[in-house]
Amino acid sequence: MKKFILFVAKILVIILVLLVMLDWVYTTVYLHSHNRGKVEYVFNSNARNYDVVILGSSRANNHFVSQMFEDRGLKTFNYGMSGAHLFEASLMLKLMAERHYKIKTVILEADLGLCNEKESEGIAAKFLPYIHHSKTIREHFSGQEDFNTLYYVPFYRYVDFDALIGFREMYQTAIHTPTNNLDYLGYHPLGHKPVNMKNDIRALKPIHNKYYEEIKQICKQNNYNLIAVMTPMCTNVKGLDYFEKANKIYPEIHNLENVVQGDQYFSSCGHLNDAGARIFTKVVIEKFFEKK
Repeated sequence: MKKFILFVAKILVIILVLLVMLDWVYTTVYLHSHNRGKVEYVFNSNARNYDVVILGSSRANNHFVSQMFEDRGLKTFNYGMSGAHLFEASLMLKLMAERHYKIKTVILEADLGLCNEKESEGIAAKFLPYIHHSKTIREHFSGQEDFNTLYYVPFYRYVDFDALIGFREMYQTAIHTPTNNLDYLGYHPLGHKPVNMKNDIRALKPIHNKYYEEIKQICKQNNYNLIAVMTPMCTNVKGLDYFEKANKIYPEIHNLENVVQGDQYFSSCGHLNDAGARIFTKVVIEKFFEKK
């Protein structure tokens, strides 16, 4: 019996050592990457200077044409990420501030994201390789239900989010395979053939959002000028009074939901195509950046 217990103990120790080693290998790869995604592009950086930084979900990623800001002499990068919530936008801004980014203006797409304080697993997972190397990331995730498992069990996060940060992504990162996430200064243009031109957002309810409040506080502490906006949706949306409800909670958010008219400018009901994005970006530049 003693031999069996000893044998099992040895096996468990070997497994633990293997997990620790794999965790170290994967994490080391991510700590030396700069060209796969926007999270690592920020985390593994230092003291960048911007006139304009754009944050938000796909409704930021697909709606703000960075080059149009650049053409006006404004150094710009679009850090919007498809699927992101304000949970991730706040954490991105915290990391920028921690790395002493000099930012004149933060444009935040703050509309549909106001209705929840949840993490977006598909985007939040991108921060997890760095959780042991960043107090900021650790504290940001500390309130999540699975934090203890993700933080204290070696290699668990890479197994749990295998499709996002597991072997395939680690391998592609290790061999420096680029993606298109950083192309066009972070802006991702959508095609002109519309799909899914109906939407129903009546179930969404804007709230006093913890992470939006965090973003406001970060901007105040670091002297970033914050411009929060709501971006366009097509005419077939049910529940467009959502934007009015959001403005009742946060009147400082600029409601630009209806500044692009015509479904020909949409790729889907919630996302402008490239032509629509250029019209929208022109409106934003003229409204907030051109001297009157």
